[in-house]
Amino acid sequence: MITATGVSWRYGAHPVIDGVSVTAGPGRVLGLIGPNGSGKTTLLRLLYGALRSGGGRGGGGRGGDAGQVMVDGDDLSVLPAREVARRLAVVVQEAGANEIALTVAELVLLGRGPHLSTFQRTSAADHEIASRCLARVGAAHLAARPVAGLSGGERQRVLIARALAQQATHLLLDEPTNHLDIRYQHEILQLVRDLGTCSIVVLHDLNLAARYCDDLVLLGRGGVVAAGTTGEVLDPAVLEPVYGIGIRRLDLDGAIHLLFHPLHQIIEERIAA
Repeated sequence: MITATGVSWRYGAHPVIDGVSVTAGPGRVLGLIGPNGSGKTTLLRLLYGALRSGGGRGGGGRGGDAGQVMVDGDDLSVLPAREVARRLAVVVQEAGANEIALTVAELVLLGRGPHLSTFQRTSAADHEIASRCLARVGAAHLAARPVAGLSGGERQRVLIARALAQQATHLLLDEPTNHLDIRYQHEILQLVRDLGTCSIVVLHDLNLAARYCDDLVLLGRGGVVAAGTTGEVLDPAVLEPVYGIGIRRLDLDGAIHLLFHPLHQIIEERIAA
């Protein structure tokens, strides 16, 4: 379980996240949704410790002024880095310079790092775990390829394989469907669901959120607009003011489907009705 209480982050005088509280429960997929600039990625970074809320004002006019993040009851800010890596696996959009020089197999094998001592070499078992994780994301054929030569979609699948190789108890992903075609969007998110871990996913596509998330947090203007189960949050009356677009919700065969239209069109149709 990951619990954030009153976390905040600002850049200069501009608060990006202001007093936000969220809970991601065991075995559930929590989606962070909201329009561009609503603070989804900043909140995710706070949840895995790349940004530290509660540490006072940071240098350069940025920092976290309040709040706390707990992982299974332990304060994230005081956990040793190796222990954090054993608990939290993270998939982000940024590419590290050192990653580019590696092959795909070498990059995925880095996920085994938290389970090795300082001078311990990877074992045959570690290599087997890495190979299985590549196969799970449909990227086994890429093992010998240099990371620098991957397409955006291929790289995304490889980064998810590295996170799986970490075998952490929590998985956090920033727009994991970015650069993926429709098939792999659904396959990757179904994989996340099937893991049975506590997972937090930043998503732009609300229909993907509807299909694969158990719970949602809707962000807007630096705060939480709505939080709850997917069915509770994906209410057109809640979503329309935040996204500025008309939304129709269809509940078919136990699944939620959202249709989008220019807001003025929806207003005109409602008046006519």
